[in-house]
Amino acid sequence: MNLTISGHHLEVTPALNNYVKTKLDRITRHFDQVVDIKVLLTVEKQKEKERRQRAECNIHVKGSDLFAESSHADLYAAVDELVDKLDRQVVRHKDRMQDHHHSTVKRLM
Repeated sequence: MNLTISGHHLEVTPALNNYVKTKLDRITRHFDQVVDIKVLLTVEKQKEKERRQRAECNIHVKGSDLFAESSHADLYAAVDELVDKLDRQVVRHKDRMQDHHHSTVKRLM
């Protein structure tokens, strides 16, 4: 699994890097066929009072690509919301990938 964490108008500190990695472990625990994860952490330069911190993530899994984004006043809270959204998407994708059809039993008569 390739993990890329980058910042826009923000320096990614080792503490922030470790926080994102530990949160993303939850996704790889639910679905082990993750190929690539790209996380972009952004501080918006607009003069908004709330929701200035944004976290975006692209996940390339076997079968499709998943994308989620989250905004919050606190960057750590934005990462938490982002991982919650991604977790729901990954679990839904995993359910779709599983074969729910049962084979019919052949009659011997």
